[in-house]
Amino acid sequence: MNATNSSDVLLEVDNLHVSFTTHGGVVKAVRGVSFTLSKGETLAIVGESGCGKSVTARSMTRLLPEHSSKISQGSIRYKGRELTILSEKQLRELRGSEISMIFQDAMTALNPTISIGEQIIEGIIRHQKISRAEARKQATEMLGLVGISNPEMRLKQYLHEFSGGMRQRIMIAIAAVCKPSVLIADEPTTALDVTIQAQIIELFKMLQKKTGVSIIIITHDLGVVANMADRVNVMYAGKVVEAGTVDELFHNPQHPYTKGLLASMPRLDTDKSLPLTPIAGTPPDLFAPPQGCAFAARCHYAMEVCGLYQPPQSAVSGSHSVACWLQDPRSQFVFQPPMKSNIMSALG
Repeated sequence: MNATNSSDVLLEVDNLHVSFTTHGGVVKAVRGVSFTLSKGETLAIVGESGCGKSVTARSMTRLLPEHSSKISQGSIRYKGRELTILSEKQLRELRGSEISMIFQDAMTALNPTISIGEQIIEGIIRHQKISRAEARKQATEMLGLVGISNPEMRLKQYLHEFSGGMRQRIMIAIAAVCKPSVLIADEPTTALDVTIQAQIIELFKMLQKKTGVSIIIITHDLGVVANMADRVNVMYAGKVVEAGTVDELFHNPQHPYTKGLLASMPRLDTDKSLPLTPIAGTPPDLFAPPQGCAFAARCHYAMEVCGLYQPPQSAVSGSHSVACWLQDPRSQFVFQPPMKSNIMSALG
């Protein structure tokens, strides 16, 4: 439902299903996710913890545990090339040079026993096959570009010698140094204070302006989305329940879950004495996903049909779609919120 020029599309995810085999059974973590990413745009994927957004992101570079995870259905195409069938060797060539990932926690993603310079240089030499001296020069330039002062000296230092914000800048430098076409940032600002968050967001914008890189940002922070993204996919229980531009999602949300997320955000223009409005209840168990809308048990507007059938994707506009039975024109004859009502006879 996204209005994008097909010639500009870099990444296409179509009907992606990902599951995990555990001692307790099979977890259906991603259940039919589809979207596109175009050149030079920023796509945000938002939702509560456990909704499948990080699994979706890691699926694109096949960074899921081999022994327990499975892409059971669907397609992931980068520049028309199917990624789900690539060998590990082919994936290693792709990661870093074409698609790079920025992880949430630098202390676990990077090696604390190797200098920052060595970790950046290693990636450059692997993908570009240039001399060590030239790779060191590129590493120095990239550290300077991401806002780390005295980069030549900093290359010799180790992870523990940097603050949290600086570590995140290093992660971005490592991911961006080989000039990939796609950057996937998984909760890149979660552990940072508000001031540093703003700096990291501006850093992403600067890199995108300079290099034209496309960005997928995984987050639960709608403030980050408002400041960074062009388009937004809202995920719930392994599915995309609403997708649209930032303006459409913030000013004309259609799905009750999206409205709940927005209502739970603190705002400067609201009475400070009023409490925030949380979304009551908990997400469903994905060992046994509900047969109907996964949000029905938490939704004030749920109707009988919501618990029985999956809602289809409905177009609100050329760039805005939502999966909700409230979009069905027949619902107006039987629906009077917020109550349970029998819509089955109207929908036939």
